[in-house]
Amino acid sequence: MRFIVSARCGRARAGVLHAMDGGGRYPVETPSLLLTTRKGLPAFIPRDLLLSSSLPFLPDSRLLHVSPLHFIECPSPKTISKIGGLHRMLGLQGYFFIASPRDSILCLSESDGTNKLGASFETPCGRRLVKPAEYMCMISSLKPDMWASLADEVPSWVCDKRNKTSVDRTVRWLDECIDLDTEVGKNILGAIVGGSSVEERKRCATEVARRNVSGYWIGGFGLGENFEERPALLSAVTDNLPEEKPRHVTGLGLPEEVLDGIAAGIDLFDSTYIYHLTLGGFAVVFPLNRDEILDSVVCDVVCDGAKINLRATVYRKDTSPIANNCSCYTCQNHTRAYINHLLNVHEMLAQTLLEIHNTHHYMGFFRLIREAIKAGEFDEFYQRFIDNRRGNLTLAAMPL
Repeated sequence: MRFIVSARCGRARAGVLHAMDGGGRYPVETPSLLLTTRKGLPAFIPRDLLLSSSLPFLPDSRLLHVSPLHFIECPSPKTISKIGGLHRMLGLQGYFFIASPRDSILCLSESDGTNKLGASFETPCGRRLVKPAEYMCMISSLKPDMWASLADEVPSWVCDKRNKTSVDRTVRWLDECIDLDTEVGKNILGAIVGGSSVEERKRCATEVARRNVSGYWIGGFGLGENFEERPALLSAVTDNLPEEKPRHVTGLGLPEEVLDGIAAGIDLFDSTYIYHLTLGGFAVVFPLNRDEILDSVVCDVVCDGAKINLRATVYRKDTSPIANNCSCYTCQNHTRAYINHLLNVHEMLAQTLLEIHNTHHYMGFFRLIREAIKAGEFDEFYQRFIDNRRGNLTLAAMPL
């Protein structure tokens, strides 16, 4: 794996991640989004469709996020290892897997959360204590392209002592994972935590930067910190990291949160934003034309400017595509009325069509961001997008 920063605009940066594939390399442009997967595949896009040339977002969707916790018992690490790892098992050679675990439940106490031996996670098999040795066994069998070390993430409201302890444990677990890393290679992302404390964020970033890692996985966001304090927390981390290595953050999924991260110098994002939108019957519709972003504020009774609820009865007879001028497979072949019908009769095809559109649209958003950075216009793009978003939320909140 090789990472090169090709352009900067303030702290925001565009780069290229050169991933290995059977002895060759294929480039992935950053900032970029990792597609969230369940056991290696997106929830509503089957493998054959993911590989199909009919999906225009394919060149931007080679980054896949996978949680090792999904493979904790079935199939077993021994079985996956015999097959040859994730790429061979799923038939996705040419795709770049980044593995990182995250607890789905906020843990508020020592007994329910984590202890000095390992991290406690909610898994498909119930709550499990995962020690560094067991975690490295899973990583060794999966053979991801990059992987994050274990992290003791805490919500923003824990006391200072608990927050300090989480940083100490995360750094210690990183050292243990590095010592146990005998087969996977050194494609490790050092985990950085610190809650809502700028000082602990700085301390953790400084300690992890001293280790021999290939990049950085920044956790602890989306766990209760407020919008105003997030930029300072992100900057406290990125200001203490070397420039030549990629930075991956978890927990930031909304468009404005992504822009916050990129403004602080983040390169890679993973979130369940697209998945939850699709699951709820929502479609992303915010403009992808830079001129429209700079000038337009459009809102209606079922739209907040970023998404629409296709379950709403107002779309029952709407024969227009989800988004005008969208080149995705869904918008080229189906209407809002058809997807509204599929959702209301609980047909699985609804989620597949929505996931195709939402993924295509959000990938286009990241493409726009990269273009703005390369043109030296990211700051203007960022401010206008945020102003436009606030305008839409204000209009949506007004009584009819």
